Amino acid sequence: MQPYVVSHYINGKVAKAQGSRTSDIYNPALGEVAGHLQLANQADIQDVVASAKKAAESWGNTSLIQRTKILFAMREKLAAHTDELAAAITREHGKVLSDAKGEIARGLETIEFACGIIEQLKGGYSDQVATDIDLFSIRQPLGVVAGITPFNFPIMVPLWMCPVAIACGNAFILKPSERDPSVSLLLAKLWTEAGLPDGVFNVLQGDKEAVDGLLQHPDVDGISFVGSTPIARYVYEQGRAHGKRVQALGGAKNHVVVMPDADMDLAAEHLSKAAFGSAGERCMAISVGIAVGDAADVLAEKLRTHAKNVVVADGTQPNADMGPLVTKAAQERVTRIITEAEAAGARLIADGRGLRVPGREKGFFVGPTVLDNVRTDMSAYTEEIFGPVLILTRVKSLAEAIAMINANPYGNGTGIFTNSGAAAREFQRRVHVGMVGINIPIPVPVAWYSFGGWNDSLFGDYHIYGADGVRFYTRKKVITQRWPEPHQESGASFAFPSHK
Repeated sequence: MQPYVVSHYINGKVAKAQGSRTSDIYNPALGEVAGHLQLANQADIQDVVASAKKAAESWGNTSLIQRTKILFAMREKLAAHTDELAAAITREHGKVLSDAKGEIARGLETIEFACGIIEQLKGGYSDQVATDIDLFSIRQPLGVVAGITPFNFPIMVPLWMCPVAIACGNAFILKPSERDPSVSLLLAKLWTEAGLPDGVFNVLQGDKEAVDGLLQHPDVDGISFVGSTPIARYVYEQGRAHGKRVQALGGAKNHVVVMPDADMDLAAEHLSKAAFGSAGERCMAISVGIAVGDAADVLAEKLRTHAKNVVVADGTQPNADMGPLVTKAAQERVTRIITEAEAAGARLIADGRGLRVPGREKGFFVGPTVLDNVRTDMSAYTEEIFGPVLILTRVKSLAEAIAMINANPYGNGTGIFTNSGAAAREFQRRVHVGMVGINIPIPVPVAWYSFGGWNDSLFGDYHIYGADGVRFYTRKKVITQRWPEPHQESGASFAFPSHK
């Protein structure tokens, strides 16, 4: 099959890159090049920002009713094209089709939240704060905002950003991952079909040059980022240094505590699916199970059974539970970490190294892996594995488990499995993590709340989507007014004004 070409989407149409640099797009299940991505140069960056800036001027003055009509139309477009979007994700990312459809469904939630933007943008009003003086507040768009998004959720994460940004009156530039960029163009075309004016949603394909161009451009007012912690820190520092509002979500090392009184079958099933779903390439994947006391041996044996029953195959296969990793480099990194853990004394309960899927022998597969007796000094614990590896640590008490979680530099998501309300309440109050699940392994908030972690998992003051998203993509303005009668005494003074 002839490799396809993926390029930009600027001012309402597909735009060929002005430079000659490209990168390969792989089908990870086949381990073969499927397409070529055109990478942005400085001319492309200037064009996309200029287009967005021009569009923002009129879009920010478009009525809330008209914006909402387009959001409702976009919601229906996405729902109708779910199969097409999911197929594009699976082809380039590798995740199974059901998982790809699941991320589209979570993106739809954010659009549905944004459809109620009129309620979210209501300001405050205070009558007669002083004699004949009223005071009120409004929220106005930033202008041009950009989203730099990761490979693991190529449509959900953009949809965490762009519906809220657009609903608030901003023009949006999406810089997707180079690994799976095709779905971003499909998303752009659907926005156009839904009636969004040209230039309000744009796609800039590229690598570090594109990222730096957006971070440094004076006409970009805000940057949203999701990715690894080192890059999140870089984006935050560079963006702030160039006067931009920045929210940068980083990496994770999500722990789940299993208490001795927990339903072990429930805990083992949920831990397995949370660890191995999407081949572990989720920032909310569970990578560390903390077994408390007598829970350890029982939990370990049940996890062995679950790991062996996971069906690993090409993500297009209807029976597949898990597909390949996104790149050869990712496969090699995960394999290295497993090998290092075994050499350092961890016990392999399930070993996914060397997995070969019939008919897909060149694919970037690693099978479900469970490592027991992992210490906190091992690379399997200190590194963000981002693969289908669940590590088990053993502690004597809930207090020891909480101390381990709080000592970790990340603070994205965590959970506890227990039948004790007292243990759950102690855990949720004492743990230093942004999102907590009680008998739920992946506590991703629904769209009318907000998503974000603590510590090295978030740089910036605002979480993503929900009410925090509205605050991030708007600025508050407070107006104090009066309408004096002609020739009325002004009450002006050289002193600082007081209210009477």
